[in-house]
Amino acid sequence: MDFWVKTSGTWINIFTVAIGTTLGLILQNRLNTQMKKIITQGIGLITIWIGLSMANSMAKVTIAGIDGAILSLLSMILGGILGEWWEIEYRLTAVGDWLKYKIRGKGSFTEGFVASSILFCVGPMTLIGSFNNGLNGDNTLLTLKSAMDGIVSIALANIYGIGVGFSTLVILIYQGGLSLIAGWIADTITDPNNNPYLLIITGVGGLTIIAIGFNLLEITKIRVASFLPALAVAPVIYYLLSIIRF
Repeated sequence: MDFWVKTSGTWINIFTVAIGTTLGLILQNRLNTQMKKIITQGIGLITIWIGLSMANSMAKVTIAGIDGAILSLLSMILGGILGEWWEIEYRLTAVGDWLKYKIRGKGSFTEGFVASSILFCVGPMTLIGSFNNGLNGDNTLLTLKSAMDGIVSIALANIYGIGVGFSTLVILIYQGGLSLIAGWIADTITDPNNNPYLLIITGVGGLTIIAIGFNLLEITKIRVASFLPALAVAPVIYYLLSIIRF
C-alpha cells in the first residue's frame, strides 16, 4: 500500500474537523451565553459517557494476577508524574499560545486547541482505526470517527473559536503517524480489536477523556495533558509483567 492509502482516514478526519470548525465559527455570534453554556454541558456529559465506555476496556485485561484497573492506576500515576516532570501541559499550552499570537486568535484559543486535540486523538477509534488503516488500508472506523469529530468540532468551535481548527495539525501528526507505524509493523500485530496492549491503552485513554468531560462541566480543573504519557506507560507495564515469572 502507498502512503495515501495508509493515511486516507486521517485526511478525511482533517477535512471534517476543518468543515465543522468553519460552521462553528459562522454560528459563533448567533448563540447567546446560555445557549453556549448548555452546549458545553451537553458535550461534557457525552464526553464523560464516551470515557466511561472506553474505560471498561480495563476489565478485559489481566496479567500476572493483576487486574486491568490496577494496571491503569499505576499507568495514570506514573504517566502523570512523567507528564508533570516533562511539563507537557505547559508545553502544549505554549504551542497553543504561540499559534494564537501568530494568527492573532481571540477568546479561548488555547483552551480549544488543547481540549479538541486531546478529544480527537485519544480514544479506541483513533488507535484501532489508525492501525486498521495502516495494516490493511481499511479506513471504515476512521471515517466514522471523522463524522463524529466533525459534529463535535461545530460545537467546540462555537465555544472556543478557531483554536479547534488547529487541532488538525495534531490529528495529522499523531493519527497519521499511528497509521504509518502500523504499516511498518503489520506482521507483528494480530486481531487489534482484542489485543491486550490496545485494550489497556484504550482503558487509560478513557480515563483521560473523562477528565476532559470534568473540565468542560467545570467540576474541577484537571491537567489532562500531563496524563498523556500514561498511554505509553500502560503497555510498557503490561509487557514487563508479562515477562516476569512469579
